[in-house]
Amino acid sequence: MYFQRMFLVIFYIFIELACQPKTSQETQSKADSVPQTSTVKPVNQSLPKLEQQMIKQGLVDIQKLDPTLLVDLKYSTTDNFVKKDVYGELEKAYLQPDIARKLLRAHSLLKTSHPDLRLLVYDAARPNSVQYILWDALDGLRIPEKQKPQYVANPAVGSIHNFGCAIDLTVATTKGAPLDMGTPYDFFGPLAYPRMEQQMLNQGKLTRQQVANRAILRKAMTQAGFTVNTTEWWHFDGMSRAQAKARYGIIK
Repeated sequence: MYFQRMFLVIFYIFIELACQPKTSQETQSKADSVPQTSTVKPVNQSLPKLEQQMIKQGLVDIQKLDPTLLVDLKYSTTDNFVKKDVYGELEKAYLQPDIARKLLRAHSLLKTSHPDLRLLVYDAARPNSVQYILWDALDGLRIPEKQKPQYVANPAVGSIHNFGCAIDLTVATTKGAPLDMGTPYDFFGPLAYPRMEQQMLNQGKLTRQQVANRAILRKAMTQAGFTVNTTEWWHFDGMSRAQAKARYGIIK
């Protein structure tokens, strides 16, 4: 009987211990072994629809990365060759993250060599739907069909802008006054062609200062890894169209 009672006492003690709550250390150890799922923050629904779309596709607001960058989206104004606002409420410039990092590098190089100057962005990521508007607007300017891709990429193929990998910009003072580049943004013709600068200079159609101002912009951008567009002094590509298409989806 004695051994039976002892056995029952030990058995009940074991059951009671097994039912005790785990210590915080044990609980934490178990929690650490469970994979943690990251929650994606919802896009702010009060933002313009174009902006929401770009954020969903992983693009970044360049001024959040570098507030000293200047932005004046020309297609959010009437100061463009279409003469109308085609972006609506979109007023922020977005790029793919790796292209944005290149832009920040270019801006840093510019500020180091010219502390009184800043990059001023005219256009960045552009929806393909807007590309069709720009393409069709060339008809009103009587641009021959064969020459249209020289000024606006065919939307059926897609501009590098449509993948968030190209940027239009200039150089400005810290107060936002653009330097004289010899032509305004969206100028169609040889005066805007980087490949024609020396000829335009020799003919007296561009000044040495205008060419020098373009060189300031070009140096910062190419040193950061961008490539020059031969017909637009303001346009730079962060990668080729083929690379952009392979890596990113088009912005519709």
